[in-house]
Amino acid sequence: SAQIADLQQKLLDADNGDRAKQRWDSIATILEAKCALKYLLGELVSSKVQESKLESSLQQSKASCSDMQKMLIEERNHITEMEADFQNQLLVQEQHHQEKVKHKGQKS
Repeated sequence: SAQIADLQQKLLDADNGDRAKQRWDSIATILEAKCALKYLLGELVSSKVQESKLESSLQQSKASCSDMQKMLIEERNHITEMEADFQNQLLVQEQHHQEKVKHKGQKS
């Protein structure tokens, strides 16, 4: 059933393509040519407007991506700093502990 529907759609698409080709092939007068040209120019303008919108959206997405990358780098740097501070605190705590153990050993 799905294959039949798919084949029917393909036939309709092919038929529409043939009709469009016949329509362009059947242009015989200047008036018809002007109408066809007007239609094509309208499609061109529409395409240019769409292209401009997509380009603008792309630039916004690039800017947003760049901002996110900067934030990610800043966060990674912050985490690296926090890890270094934590390691220093551990080292200090370990040194204090060793000193306490050393002093206890000397008192005994």
